[in-house]
Amino acid sequence: MKNIDSKGHVTGTSIYIDDIPTIEGTGYGVVFDSPCAHGKIISVNYSKAKALPGVIHIITHKDIPGENQIGGILPDEELFASQEVHFQGQPIALIIAESEQIAFKARKLIEIEIDKKTVITDPREAQQKGQLIFPPRTFSLGNTKDSWKDCSHIFEGKVDINGQEHLYIETQGAYAQPLENGNIKVSSSTQGPTAVQRAAAKVLNIGMHTIEVDVVRLGGGFGGKEDQATPWAIMAALGTQILRIPIKVILHRMDDMRMTGKRHPYSADYKIGLNKDLKIVGYEVTFFQNAGAAADLSPAVMERTLFHATNSYFIPNVEATAYSCKTNLPPNTAFRGFGAPQGMFVIESAIAYAANELAIEKQQIQKVNLLKDGDEFPYGQIAEGVGLSPAWETLVSKFNLKATQKEIASFNKTNDAVKKGYALMPITFGISFTKTPMNQARALVHIYSDGSVGISTGAVEMGQGVNTKMLQIAANIFSVSANRIKLESTNTTRVANTSPTAASATADLNGKALEKACNALAKRLKTTAASYFKVDVGTIQFKDEQVLVNGNTSDVSWNQLVDMAFLERVCLTENGHYATPIINFNKDKEKGHPFAYHVFGLALTEVTVDCIRGTYEFDAVKIVHDFGKSMNPTVDRGQIEGGLVQGMGWMTLEEIKYTKEGRLLSNSLSTYKVPDVYSAPKQILIEPLETEGTDMAILKSKAVGEPPLMYGIGAYFAIENAIKAFNPAYKSTFNAPFTHEKVLMALYN
Repeated sequence: MKNIDSKGHVTGTSIYIDDIPTIEGTGYGVVFDSPCAHGKIISVNYSKAKALPGVIHIITHKDIPGENQIGGILPDEELFASQEVHFQGQPIALIIAESEQIAFKARKLIEIEIDKKTVITDPREAQQKGQLIFPPRTFSLGNTKDSWKDCSHIFEGKVDINGQEHLYIETQGAYAQPLENGNIKVSSSTQGPTAVQRAAAKVLNIGMHTIEVDVVRLGGGFGGKEDQATPWAIMAALGTQILRIPIKVILHRMDDMRMTGKRHPYSADYKIGLNKDLKIVGYEVTFFQNAGAAADLSPAVMERTLFHATNSYFIPNVEATAYSCKTNLPPNTAFRGFGAPQGMFVIESAIAYAANELAIEKQQIQKVNLLKDGDEFPYGQIAEGVGLSPAWETLVSKFNLKATQKEIASFNKTNDAVKKGYALMPITFGISFTKTPMNQARALVHIYSDGSVGISTGAVEMGQGVNTKMLQIAANIFSVSANRIKLESTNTTRVANTSPTAASATADLNGKALEKACNALAKRLKTTAASYFKVDVGTIQFKDEQVLVNGNTSDVSWNQLVDMAFLERVCLTENGHYATPIINFNKDKEKGHPFAYHVFGLALTEVTVDCIRGTYEFDAVKIVHDFGKSMNPTVDRGQIEGGLVQGMGWMTLEEIKYTKEGRLLSNSLSTYKVPDVYSAPKQILIEPLETEGTDMAILKSKAVGEPPLMYGIGAYFAIENAIKAFNPAYKSTFNAPFTHEKVLMALYN
């Protein structure tokens, strides 16, 4: 089945927030934000802005009837700054006008006086000054202090990893409208409808039941709309509550880039020890997470960094500590991979440094330390169904790794100004929300009397094809045409208390809830058919919209059976609930079984570097990936390709730049570069890993949203290897991204 949204996207008929027909009397909201990164608000003069014709109202913290608080994990973030500002771009007020143009004009008329304070942008500086979001955490296994005596080689180093702008095509936005009896409907571009509903209820001082949050689809999210879609939706709802008119708040691109958080930048220190057989005996790592000015999702992101600190390797002695450091930048937030890519980059850098110092290839260390079944992760879970060695063997044979190595070596011998490099990047990624209670979902299914089907789940479609997979599940269980099934918008009135669409768990959680609901309905219909034919219910099947009895096609169609059940007053509506079994985690002990399963894979990245200009082209990325039993290979391959290139962009082109005063320099598409068709690999080959899958995944089809992004880490090390072929004196700095500028400097260092 093809992606059911493809036609709408290509023809431009898909509906996003700004496509919703404008209601007469709509007010347009534009945010007035802090011009500096840290300071005390002395005064704000709104008089000139209010006097501008067409300005309807200006909302500040004084207008909030409930709590001026939007912190999801920790209550440390105001909706509108009241006394102090903590980052440039922090919202102070919402200007509501008859048009956006008027609101923008009014914004320029606001006069603000701020007593500036010290600005911190470096997480290490914040940690040294005790500026932490919450206390540090440590995951450990074995005893690293005693492990060093068993090491033949010990290496220490530092790693720096920059952030990444989400750059979703659809910017943050919401459209609120008043309903009867004080109720409000909010159409929001959010990955977390319930998060919006819960926070809005708190700010507006009303019950969650009075706020309906509706999401048709997002024009991309990548984690940036998990929590950070919330404030704009609340602002719109607050405007509607105060003025009783519809309010639309759609951020313009430069406002979006300035006001919203990014992937967390990290700095890290490591110490790694190997024995004479290249087995990693001990590994210590300290992460300094740049959280920004408020917690947002930083505690959970930091936790997943710790969960993935050893990537695909078994290390008997590990101590991983992480600090979430408070700086004067916009609160950083979820981004595809959710902290795991940063942890993986550090261990890969440590291995690369060790290999370089030992004058061996990195893959020699990688291969002998790969996880296998029965190995223990530092957080206590035992590895099961590990596909790393099979993936390695498959890549070596299917993509002829030895031939690639020979070709690259031969090319480098005969070319002076151009060099090639390659790198192998294994991945091991856990699937589940690491906060156990979030691993639950519901689905509401109606079978209408004409045999058509309506489905509501908590899954938000944001381009990843989850609606297509939901439709497949229902069509498969009922054995009806896809044309009979409608995927409803994600709506908090139909499906309540949803977890956000995140953590690569959405298809599993919502798919299994939907599966339970559909199976319950199918059982009722089969019971009706069994009664009609006077046979055992076990003899009834559905196939191609016909009822089968003992495998033989009967004279009763799907439509007739549904009509029969309706006339007999059989319930044709079902609410399915699914909660992931087994998973648990004890934060006091930092041990448990937090993941339903892991996804494994291996990527080979090949690059050609122009050693005169410092530019590079990726010749190919060849991947062996653990799909499980993919229920939709087309959708899943698309996710791998997109995730890979996004990860490569993070490692190469995408450089977030702030001044020491906390002002964003990479604040537009002219100063922030994402991969285009010329930056993408010339060839992407994907080979499925032969596996039985896992029952913990929907239809044994493993999650595929986040894991592929981490294949992109291989791009960094492939470039490094090409540089070493040109400049043997090159010393690794492990400072991502590896921009063209950094490459040029490294070539001639």
